[in-house]
Amino acid sequence: MGKYVTVQKLTETLDVEIVYGHEHVGKKIVSSEVSRPGLILADFKEFYPSDRIQLIGRTEIAYLDTLTSQERIEKFRSICREDTPAIVVARKISIPSELILVAKERKVPLLSARSRTSRVLANLTNYLEGQLAERFSKHGVFLEVFGMGVLLTGTSGVGKSETALELIQRGHRLVADDRVEFFMVDELTLIGEAPEILQNLLEIRGLGIVDVMSLYGVSAIVRSKKLELIIEMVLDDGQIEYDRLGSGQQYDRIFDVQIPRTRIPVKTGRNLAAIIEAAAMNFRANSMGFDATDAFNAKLDALIMSNREVNND
Repeated sequence: MGKYVTVQKLTETLDVEIVYGHEHVGKKIVSSEVSRPGLILADFKEFYPSDRIQLIGRTEIAYLDTLTSQERIEKFRSICREDTPAIVVARKISIPSELILVAKERKVPLLSARSRTSRVLANLTNYLEGQLAERFSKHGVFLEVFGMGVLLTGTSGVGKSETALELIQRGHRLVADDRVEFFMVDELTLIGEAPEILQNLLEIRGLGIVDVMSLYGVSAIVRSKKLELIIEMVLDDGQIEYDRLGSGQQYDRIFDVQIPRTRIPVKTGRNLAAIIEAAAMNFRANSMGFDATDAFNAKLDALIMSNREVNND
């Protein structure tokens, strides 16, 4: 079987509580989609996704209140199937006794949420998408630099973790060291986080494994972050040519998302932490519409035109 989330884990993570079915919270949720069963309650029974969490809000309850008790039982039997992982009732609405009766018959947990229905739907969907999404592991160190998600990559021993340690000391935050797990939220967004076993940890050659949160406090770590920039650290052997003007933007593709990538040569005497800070700020400036390369080229063109005019005179 593929990835799944148990109802128990869902209730431990989100602001929902179990009203009935504590003995059934081991049921598996395999779909990140949440169903609003309004159509099935109105007797349109085609394409009913019974294997999804079913969310009932004020509209559905208002409709059910117009029915007799026996009619409500039949309606609830139509949405409460044995493969239904759970039914969530939003807005702390009192759960109808008929729903509890049917849930007992079908062994389906009933959950209650405080928020309005649209908020509960968004929270459930976001959480399940993050848990059930396909994941891609990439070697590197993932940091939050000036609020941006920056992934440091490069060969083993190039100095990624040591550079990350200096950045943490400068006030930036660690997401993951050594192995980063990425999953796609939408067509433009990748989220990265550390595997549970590696959370808060940073490996420094010669020193060993250090717990960043213990040394620098909770402000030095962040659980997950959107990936916005990849910085490849490359040992400078004098043979590699680099784009000196920064006009040739390169990209790495992870899943279907293109992430900007830049290369930074590594050699003795370079302050890599400061260079990475500058790279992050320069990327942010570019994303806001300012390009230093374009500004330089404009000045260069103006200078050339000015020299031509002088020579023509």
